[in-house]
Amino acid sequence: MIRMDELIRLMKELEDQLVVCMRCGMCQAVCPLYAETGRESDVARGKLALLDGLMKSMFSDPEGVGKRLNKCLLCGSCSSNCPSGVKVIDIFIKARAIITAYSGLNPAKRIVLQGMLSHPKLFDRLMEWGAKFQKLFISPVNEIIGTSCSRIVSPLLSDRHFLPLAQKPFHQVVPFLNTAGKSGIRAAFFTGCLIDKIFPGVAESAIKALAHHSIGIFMPKGQGCCGIPALSSGDISAYRRLLNHNIELLESEKWDYLVTACATCTSTIKKIWPAMLENEPERFKERVIALSEKTLDISQFLVSVMKVDFPSKDIAGSTCLDVTYHDSCHLKKSLGVFAQPRAMIRSNSNYNLKEMPEPDSCCGMGGSFNLQYYDLSSRIGSKKQTNISSTSASVVATGCPACMMQIADMLSKAKNSISVKHYIEIYAENLL
Repeated sequence: MIRMDELIRLMKELEDQLVVCMRCGMCQAVCPLYAETGRESDVARGKLALLDGLMKSMFSDPEGVGKRLNKCLLCGSCSSNCPSGVKVIDIFIKARAIITAYSGLNPAKRIVLQGMLSHPKLFDRLMEWGAKFQKLFISPVNEIIGTSCSRIVSPLLSDRHFLPLAQKPFHQVVPFLNTAGKSGIRAAFFTGCLIDKIFPGVAESAIKALAHHSIGIFMPKGQGCCGIPALSSGDISAYRRLLNHNIELLESEKWDYLVTACATCTSTIKKIWPAMLENEPERFKERVIALSEKTLDISQFLVSVMKVDFPSKDIAGSTCLDVTYHDSCHLKKSLGVFAQPRAMIRSNSNYNLKEMPEPDSCCGMGGSFNLQYYDLSSRIGSKKQTNISSTSASVVATGCPACMMQIADMLSKAKNSISVKHYIEIYAENLL
């Protein structure tokens, strides 16, 4: 539970940030949620107006305020298009922390976040057991995409076509790495929960790509979650536990860059970690900021930093597979990374890149939003599915494992046979 003095500090910070909003409505034009509901309370401007009276509303109707704040994808479309530069995501995360500090976490979230996720060893063990026994509860539905559905009636899984846990998570395949590459550059690799436990092939491809370019790799054993699920739920204590855990691990060796293949992890470490340091000791702030400044998406690292030559080979041929690319919100809107993944895809002569309509429109995942508002999430995702299918591509690629899960669900339910891949997997296919 947050102390009262810290709660007051967060409230003051929130008030200072809210005055920047001009209520111009630019966020309304780009919000994927508003496009579905047409409700002012669902767009950033409406939520910011709500937060103006948060102190009063929090005591009179904390549950109602929290519900409206949580009804957001945190996609960053509003922030990236705001003429006033309002840091909407930072504001919403702090507001959720205030509501949670006052009202407390619901029991289910407390078990998941504080009892499991914030204890990496325990979380790994539980997921490993889940992978062993999941076949008792799921049934395959789409072999090409690799999705399954629930055999039991479940409020969370009954309508979904989901990707099951990998039989062997990446941390069991490669528990630890500490190599020195001939390039003279060392990269720390942050795996991320979804890649580790659902998409270990993505991590294997990333490590293969780094090694191919003679980059030294440090991957500490026992990595934890980046903390965004806890922050999104307003659980500051679970987030801080994970932040401290990962900082200690990453600082145990010297390296030049921190690289990830997860758009959400990259955005969290690069943008959210530094934004949540106001009440931390100065020395700890310096440590986190120094780490965040060295953090890059793996495509950004290879293309923009290492200057790897990726010759364009996207001339369609009889043996080429058409691939289309989805810009994840955290990668393009938060980090401005969109050309680099495409360069890596084009370098594989077995693929021909075909752009879909609105490649940077949100897929509708939004982390916990998908769990709480699955109907809305699916309606947004179905538009993305339509855009992907319109290209007649055999493969859809992206740089975010959460987007991969949502797109797989949407394609599978539409009885589509388009496979879903990470762009690094496509690039690594051509490496020896």
